[in-house]
Amino acid sequence: MNRYALSTAALLLVATPAAADDTPAPFSGDYTWMNGQSRQKEFPLRLGNVATFSTYLDAYLAVSGNHPIDHTLTGGASATRSGEFQINLASVGVDLSYKNVLGKLSLQWGNMLSVVQDLDGTTARGRSLSTDNLRYIREMTLGYHVDVHHGLNVEAGIFMSYIGLESYLLAENWNYTRSFVCEHTPFYFQGVRAQYFPLKNVKIEPWLMNGWQTYGMWNNLPSAGTAFRWSPTESLAFAANFYVGTDTKNEPDRVRFHSDHSVLGRYYSAPDSRFLSSLAVSLNNHFGFETGGKDLPGPDKANVIGTALAHRATFYRGHLALAVRGEIFSNPSRYLAQYPPPGFALGEGQSLKIVGLTTTFEVMPTSYLSIRAEFNYRRSDSAYFAGPRGTTSADGYQGTANADGTPAFVADTAKTQALYLLAANFRL
Repeated sequence: MNRYALSTAALLLVATPAAADDTPAPFSGDYTWMNGQSRQKEFPLRLGNVATFSTYLDAYLAVSGNHPIDHTLTGGASATRSGEFQINLASVGVDLSYKNVLGKLSLQWGNMLSVVQDLDGTTARGRSLSTDNLRYIREMTLGYHVDVHHGLNVEAGIFMSYIGLESYLLAENWNYTRSFVCEHTPFYFQGVRAQYFPLKNVKIEPWLMNGWQTYGMWNNLPSAGTAFRWSPTESLAFAANFYVGTDTKNEPDRVRFHSDHSVLGRYYSAPDSRFLSSLAVSLNNHFGFETGGKDLPGPDKANVIGTALAHRATFYRGHLALAVRGEIFSNPSRYLAQYPPPGFALGEGQSLKIVGLTTTFEVMPTSYLSIRAEFNYRRSDSAYFAGPRGTTSADGYQGTANADGTPAFVADTAKTQALYLLAANFRL
């Protein structure tokens, strides 16, 4: 349902007494059809009931219709280079569970890190905290499982974010590029959380974190949030997430609130069919605002609202898929605009409204390999995408002086972007 999969709960509990007495683990059904979820049904790298190893590879070729001279794409974190073959993300990891003790370590490398992790400016507040120390850790958690009701996990570390529907791991999403509303919400948190399963199909997660996709804090108070999950059947799921924190530099009185809710439904399922195997829909809505602070815009300007509606059809025993997504995103004061071109400054009256349409055709010869061809079109009311002359200097190289010898340059930006992608994902 979010960037921390529902199905992971079953994996974390494989060595607990609940699993030992044949009581099903919470959310132990097949949720691999859902948008934003792991599609793994088998774990060939599992070592008994103690450890499960994993590997993940993600590569792509993207071509923007704007053909930026410096090959740089702006606006999102899914694909950030045009006209080049890129290793987007590579990861290896291990999940551990022994006598109710839980542990997870996932390491990562790839081009996506320079877009997501390098945005964290809180590491410059004080000393003894560095992005370089932590950027290669995708997840690192340790915790303990308590046998109460259907389970209680208490954990601390670096987690995948609970906010939003679509995953940091692009292989888990119906479309390769994430929706804009998910691109501009966090991908990771550092802090503590509890996962409480009062019923086998209900999960409640209170969170306490350093901040909004940050390793440290912008001010002096931690952020807090709550995630709710309910899946009455394998074919229907609901989610609601909430966040509150002080995430504006040197403005401890400014508060950020964010919420999102999702509905996922599979309304046709014939897994053995050689023609139509399944039909499913997902809806993810977001609303948030900032308030407080001196001489800063209030919620009437500093707000965000967006939605992404996607539909996916699978064919030929699930080996082929076609997904279509429509989206809309509005952020008038741009406080969530994380991936703009240079010079895209905040300012009253400079709104940011984006609409988009994405179509993805996917071939899955095995459950471990996915090959996708995608077309993504977006239009903004502001020039938010890289234009033909690029976002560095006139010849496309960073730091090169203009023809008259001046070091300054003006980024070439556009209000529209048509993006063509070919991507491959491997997960074991």
